[in-house]
Amino acid sequence: MEELTEGWPVWAVFVVLFLGAFIRGNATYWIGRAIRSGGARSRFAGMLERPGMDRAERWVRTVGPPAVSLGFLTVGVQTAINLSAGVLRMPQRRWIPAVVVGALLWATLYTTVGLAFVGALLGRAQWWWALIGAGLVAGVVLVSRRLSGSRQQAGDVPD
Repeated sequence: MEELTEGWPVWAVFVVLFLGAFIRGNATYWIGRAIRSGGARSRFAGMLERPGMDRAERWVRTVGPPAVSLGFLTVGVQTAINLSAGVLRMPQRRWIPAVVVGALLWATLYTTVGLAFVGALLGRAQWWWALIGAGLVAGVVLVSRRLSGSRQQAGDVPD
């Protein structure tokens, strides 16, 4: 990662990271809006018009912007928050400032400690250990899913 940004001024790295986070956040939000729009024309349309969904949309209008901004400081949850904001139709006047603040936080974090941490991690560790570790984790996940699936199937069979 350091090799990629080596020789770049800090402000340029920051701008690239900000734009990447901003574009990704908006793309995820608009995918959520498209899911909601498609759902409104499907057999699930009745579920989208229930009082619970209205309450969730009102809650997202008020609590959603800080959640969106702070979500950029997480790994994995960020996408779920942005997608949910789209599905729950967070108004643009609240979404845009929230995603700008979130992208600024994300770019600041990665421009400072994030890139240094990744560079140190990749510089010190052998890349093949990371591949072995990822392969082991994937293998454990696959085996545990297969075992839990076969247990469920065995429990579903009538005597």
